Formats: sequence, structure tokens, C-alpha cells
Amino acid sequence: MRTRAVVAGCVVLVLIAMIGVVLGMRRVGEQVRLPLVGRTCTVQADGTVTLNAHQMANAATIAAIGIQHEMPDRAVVVALATAYQESGLRNLAGGDRDSVGLFQQRPSQGWGSPEEIRDPRYAADKFYAALKKVRGWQKMRVTDAAQKVQRSAFPEAYEKWADESEVLARALLGHATGAVVCTFGGDPAMRGEAAATALNHGLKLDWGLAPSATTASLTGLTVAAANQREGWRYAHWLVAHANDHGVKRVRFGDLEWTNRGRSWTRVGDGSDQPAEVIAEVFADA
Repeated sequence: MRTRAVVAGCVVLVLIAMIGVVLGMRRVGEQVRLPLVGRTCTVQADGTVTLNAHQMANAATIAAIGIQHEMPDRAVVVALATAYQESGLRNLAGGDRDSVGLFQQRPSQGWGSPEEIRDPRYAADKFYAALKKVRGWQKMRVTDAAQKVQRSAFPEAYEKWADESEVLARALLGHATGAVVCTFGGDPAMRGEAAATALNHGLKLDWGLAPSATTASLTGLTVAAANQREGWRYAHWLVAHANDHGVKRVRFGDLEWTNRGRSWTRVGDGSDQPAEVIAEVFADA
């Protein structure tokens, strides 16, 4: 009986120790994730959406590729809702069976090679091309249009992301002013000439803006804006990609965002006629 009691006591101690380890790991995990709180993005455009920096950059690229291909606003909403459901707006290395990337497209189903599909621009381009082929998609519910492209085992799943996607689309398509705000702490991913060059390259890939995006110096660039809506498209894109490209400041008209701020702030008297978007990257240390 004593032996059994000793064994039972040991089992209890082991269980308590295991629970302590699990709780300790959970606390460590929470501490590890804490810096990400300083790298969040909030989108406010007749609703509010909060994303991390990588999700925000992916959403901005999806919207930009849609605009570059002259897709209707509704198509961008469908694409964002699809990526929300399939990957949580994350560029996944894998998934169900051979699914890859933002839209969890499958090489075996003719979407491209795994390397191609892991390119967010390629993946978005392929999604929009497939959506174009769906007859009457413009009049469908978001989930029905997405399902025609994705052929998911859960055809209703996309609809739950329709509202969030509407908010993101309004901001990223330039229908809202100062709607994307990202806050980043710590050291920037890149600086100086490398940051400005990478940023210019991103603008070229997402918008085809090589001729109109001009490097103002080794620490920034300017992008010509034909009108208010176009300017906010570029300004919001720049903020969305700020974490990856070392962007410190974005200004359009008399409003300015900085990487430590929590909103767009007025820096002029309201008389500025916005003709270009200005982005400043971190200078070399």
C-alpha cells in the first residue's frame, strides 16, 4: 500500500510539474509575442480592422495588383476575403495537400510552381485572372464568387470575411483619408539607399510605377498623384509596406504618418494641393 501511495504521489508531482512547464512556456510565448504588439496596423474606413505588419503588406499588394489590372473594386473585396479565409493574409509555405501561399493555390491544379505561388504578386494575378473568367461574378455574394475560383470544401466560409475585406478595400483603393496606420518599434528592416531602392522596386512590381516613382535622395522617394484618391492609394500602400522597407515617414498633402505615431497628423494649414506622395526611409546608421 505504501508503494502505491508513493507511486501515486510521484504521478501527482509529475503532473503538477508538467502543468507548470506548460504554463511557463505559455508565458514565455506571450513574452516572445509582445514585440509584435508594437508592429500592428489599424485600418479605419467605415469600420475597423487590425492586422500585423505582414498581413497588412499582403493586403496592400493584393489591392494594388487588382488596380494595376483594372479590376473593379468588388474584385479586390473578393480577393481579400479569399486570402483572409485561405491563409489569414499570410504567405504560407504549405497547407492542405500541396496548397501554397496567400490563396492556398495548388501546383497540382495548374496554378503554377510552389516558388511562383509563394510570390504574393503572382498569386494575386492568378486569382484575378481566374475570377475574370467567372460569368456574372460581379453580382454574386463574396463567398459565391470566391468559391467559383477556389472550389473549397467549405463554400460558405469566405462570407464571414466580407465586412473586414470591405473595410480594407475602401482604404487601400483610396476611398478613405488617412485610413491605414501602422506602428513599428525597434530597428528598421533596412535603411538608406537599400531601403529606398527596395521601396521603389516594390512600387514598380505592385503598381508599375517605375517612370513616376522617383528617388528624391538616398533616404526617400516621391510618387506623383493625379488626384486625391490615387494619392491615398499610394500613401496607404507605403504605410502598409513600411515595416518591410524601412519607411520612417509618409506625407500626402498636409497629412503625415510616422512609424511611431498612432494616427495621421496635420502638418500644414490645409492649403497644400496634393500632387505627390512623399516617403522617407531611415537613414544609414
